[in-house]
Amino acid sequence: MKLYDSLGPNPRMVRMFLLEKGLELETVEFDLLGGENRREPFTNRNPGGQLPALELDDGTVIAETTVMCDYIEEFNPEPARIGADAAQRAQTRMWTRRIEQRITEPAYNGFRFAEGLGLFEGRMRCLPEAADGLKAISQDGLTWLEKQMDGNEWICGDRFTVADMVLYCCVDFVGAVGQSLPEELSLLHAWRERVAARPSASSSLHPQSAAAGMPG
Repeated sequence: MKLYDSLGPNPRMVRMFLLEKGLELETVEFDLLGGENRREPFTNRNPGGQLPALELDDGTVIAETTVMCDYIEEFNPEPARIGADAAQRAQTRMWTRRIEQRITEPAYNGFRFAEGLGLFEGRMRCLPEAADGLKAISQDGLTWLEKQMDGNEWICGDRFTVADMVLYCCVDFVGAVGQSLPEELSLLHAWRERVAARPSASSSLHPQSAAAGMPG
């Protein structure tokens, strides 16, 4: 397999997942800032134009970060970062979906339509007038999640999963571009510190991120 990699929080999440699994894949780097992923020949392989993506040995390309993690865990089940059985996997996917819908997608689009507008306006339909509202939706989602964290070490209780990685890579990114984690959300701040203490958190940072002026 090959990992199509780049800057950004979504590629970082997959790198973090691989580190948690103790796996290393051949990596092909793409120029996200230059828009290499939004034009041919990349879009011939992945018409959605997203990074990261996973090329299988037969040439099939799988995109969508959590789908990639599902595929990787199916063939590398230990340590389980999605789930060791059907019930655990369902719980992880449920919480991942909630986080994506309530927090990460509104936060990312809030960035794309505001601070990131110069980068994204030529690549997708941008709605600058929606940026503030999307950021508010994301903050509402974080406030909701704070209540669910009472008594939990991780998002899925005592299991560190891909749900934690999806949220961590998001809050670490958007926190540096105008969407800080609210101070009053003490349980989420403590959770974030626990994730940051894992070796995979620091080791998943892209080596060019600081030079490119992008977090993650």
